[in-house]
Amino acid sequence: MATLKSFVEVHPDSHFPIQNLPYGVFKPSPTSAPRPGVAIGDFVLDISEIARAGLFDTPTLDSSDCFLQPDLNKFLGLGKPAWKEARATLQKILSSTEPVLRDNASLRQKALVPMSKVEMVLPVVIGDYTDFFSSKHHARNCGLMFRGPENAINPNWFHLPIAYHGRASSIVVSGTDIVRPRGQGHPTGSSPPYFGPSLKLDFELEMAAVVGPGNELGKPVNVNEAGDHIFGLVLMNDWSARDIQAWEYVPLGPFLGKSFGTTISPWIVTLDALEPFACDAPKQDPPPLPYLSEKISKNYDISLEVHIKPAGAKESSVVTKSNFKHLYWTLTQQLAHHTINGCNLRPGDLLGTGTISGPEPESLGCLLELTWNGQKQLSVNGLTRKFLEDGDEVTLIGYSKVLNLILNHGAIYLLNSAPVTLIGYSKVLNLILNHGAIIY
Repeated sequence: MATLKSFVEVHPDSHFPIQNLPYGVFKPSPTSAPRPGVAIGDFVLDISEIARAGLFDTPTLDSSDCFLQPDLNKFLGLGKPAWKEARATLQKILSSTEPVLRDNASLRQKALVPMSKVEMVLPVVIGDYTDFFSSKHHARNCGLMFRGPENAINPNWFHLPIAYHGRASSIVVSGTDIVRPRGQGHPTGSSPPYFGPSLKLDFELEMAAVVGPGNELGKPVNVNEAGDHIFGLVLMNDWSARDIQAWEYVPLGPFLGKSFGTTISPWIVTLDALEPFACDAPKQDPPPLPYLSEKISKNYDISLEVHIKPAGAKESSVVTKSNFKHLYWTLTQQLAHHTINGCNLRPGDLLGTGTISGPEPESLGCLLELTWNGQKQLSVNGLTRKFLEDGDEVTLIGYSKVLNLILNHGAIYLLNSAPVTLIGYSKVLNLILNHGAIIY
């Protein structure tokens, strides 16, 4: 697969080589209807046009109208055979040796849309959203802050993937502005609780699994078959108002401190594209119960970064570098546990990983950890931050160092002065924060 080459010109440092082909939903113009596409180089391939041309001539896709829909849900529901057929077909028709699209000027003009001209929208209709708490390093740091070293991680955490049910209606696509939430915070002394704009607004560096075929109510998914129910991954920022969260979360957990906004990248990178970057998951001690015990326990080697650009600044600063491989509980364990009580998942459901923190101080996945709940300051482009301020722009980046599989599109930045270190980065969360009105 490494030698596969597209007839579409793809720069060696492109975010979107033919080995990637992430799926999204886009509008070619503001008045156009949304339609599915895949990213290739600097273009979006309109797969609704490919479907109309009859090029998905495969057993599962031949009679389906899944690519004529305004979202990817129907395609996701068809399952792994359809996903593999679609990927194989798209890689074939985009390859440099295949004339069916390369030599058809009319179809090529309709199907290949410059990425700079499209508007990306949410790729799926998200009926339900669950956010897990699967990073051991993040869990330990939060426990040290709020419970002390004697009980840093609650005993149950090592036996099951902890999660909460989030708010699907406030999930938005990358580039959508976020309004600073209002709510209650801890009272000071004998005063009433604080009420007003959150004073501790935070990002959370996460990824999320997009569910494909669901399961019937009352019928759990076997952990060793759970991978067949996961279509792919997106980057995710589960924005958090830490002061609101701290006051409300006992005894039932997150509510207003989380439900005001969650952002995902518009491109879904499939598990098939990520397979070359699979790696062993961390050893779990104690061993999980049988329903969570996997024949093959794997994570993915995906480098992750967060950049913050203060309002008016010309450049952003890297505030953390982490990696998906640090997750203690795997994607498949998360999905299996989610369904073990009979809960039914549906195509398009979103399963967040929780904040992905690493073991080093520079690999912590949120400001709560980086500033130790505001006890120390973080340097951001010559300024200081404890939590996010109005006008801050937050960028989440995910990439592989082998095939440079990027989860979104955007500008290219130099890592340092050496040209060989040029890596494509993507602006994922170009979000503006303010007290009351959206800033454009």
